[in-house]
Amino acid sequence: MDGLIYSAFYALIPLAALVIDTIYGDPRSDYHPVVLIGKVISFFEGKLYPEKKTSDGNMFFRGMMTSLLVLLTVGLVVGFLTWLSVKAGILMYAAVSAVVLYFTITPRALARDGMEIYGLLKAGDMVSARKRLSWIVGRDTENLDESEIARGTVETIAENTTDGVISPLFWFLLLGPVGAALYRAGNTMDSMLGYKNDRYLFFGRFAARLDDVLNYIPARITFVLFVAAAALLRQDWKNAEKIGLRDAPKHPSPNGGYAEATVAGAMHVQLGGYNYYEGKPEFREYMGDPDRPLKAEHIRTSIYMMYAAVILFVAVESAVIFFVW
Repeated sequence: MDGLIYSAFYALIPLAALVIDTIYGDPRSDYHPVVLIGKVISFFEGKLYPEKKTSDGNMFFRGMMTSLLVLLTVGLVVGFLTWLSVKAGILMYAAVSAVVLYFTITPRALARDGMEIYGLLKAGDMVSARKRLSWIVGRDTENLDESEIARGTVETIAENTTDGVISPLFWFLLLGPVGAALYRAGNTMDSMLGYKNDRYLFFGRFAARLDDVLNYIPARITFVLFVAAAALLRQDWKNAEKIGLRDAPKHPSPNGGYAEATVAGAMHVQLGGYNYYEGKPEFREYMGDPDRPLKAEHIRTSIYMMYAAVILFVAVESAVIFFVW
């Protein structure tokens, strides 16, 4: 009987994290754990980034050491908190685990960002919609029309369903709260160090490759989830599957296309195309077919697909935890 009770508490952790996120969202605070992880990254970067030019190999080694020290620090802190919670009993462990997992997932933040842009587009406020989009994408947004604003928003929601939700849930399933926290640390390092510019080309390469590895399996799980979500929401799930398999390899990331292409297929729209960065054009391969013009409504549909995919995964994860852990 005790074993069943413990399994039930463990199985409720992902659901509890999702409920907390639904209620409170992602608090904007200097003390948010992800912000603190960013400060840890900056600290070790400041210590290990060389003051003078050095070899590419040495830059890579220093970047790798930065990444490993960040992971060690985060792992030790969260591991210690988890150990303390275990000592305090199953209820405390479940509560701490749920809070840690909550801080690593961002479904409500994705929905909030998308719905704010959707609302501005429906109101005809293009200037504010462009400015709001600039908060969540790196591309220039000053001259975008409704279709391009919708494209940027849908791409962000789709890709971040993997990075911001499915991946931390997946690593929690494998390694508990420490796994979720380590994933978030790795993903944050990629967002801070994983740039192909003069400063980070070699220093940030380990962080970028680590993020690719951490998201490899979750991205493909997201593909399956989005196909299932399309079926549940009466979108074209067969086309979602076809386009996801056909166009995912076109994405510059080895993982991002499995979410973006599948969502594009479900809605019969085309993602990708020309983005401008500081006025310079950069072409991203098209994903999906332009059967329908992209509109504000597609933002809302992508949010519904994101939540359907997340709820499906939480349900499956909870069942696996209950029957296997």
